[in-house]
Amino acid sequence: MMSTPPFWQVKQLHEMTPQEWESLCDGCGRCCLVKLEDEDTGIIYTTDVSCRLLDCSTCRCTDYANRHQLVDDCIKLDPVNVDELGWLPSTCAYRLVWEGKPLEDWHPLVSGSSETVHEAGISVRGRVTNETEVEIDDLPDRIVDW
Repeated sequence: MMSTPPFWQVKQLHEMTPQEWESLCDGCGRCCLVKLEDEDTGIIYTTDVSCRLLDCSTCRCTDYANRHQLVDDCIKLDPVNVDELGWLPSTCAYRLVWEGKPLEDWHPLVSGSSETVHEAGISVRGRVTNETEVEIDDLPDRIVDW
């Protein structure tokens, strides 16, 4: 009996339904971390400071539907800009699918559990502080390399 391959193995990002697109998010929370760009080199550094809308315990946005209205620099990830966002983690499913690579074993679509991203140590759970608790001048001291 032949089984149908999962959608992420047969569809391009731009061919996915909104539900399929959203399900690619593994819930790691890394894209919601504050990033700093070196003005001289253009290098982007990630901090251990999260957007004010990120629930640091669930790694989910507390107001996903309105995030772009509430957070000026919240970037809407879409099939057109995935290749332009070099700061997306190498483990990000959107990036992996765009690059033609398989999803990680801990990805919820593969494992069947939303907890495996946390169990694998990929998510930011327990490792970040909300931006409401950090002074902007302290951000350079909060750069991480996970």
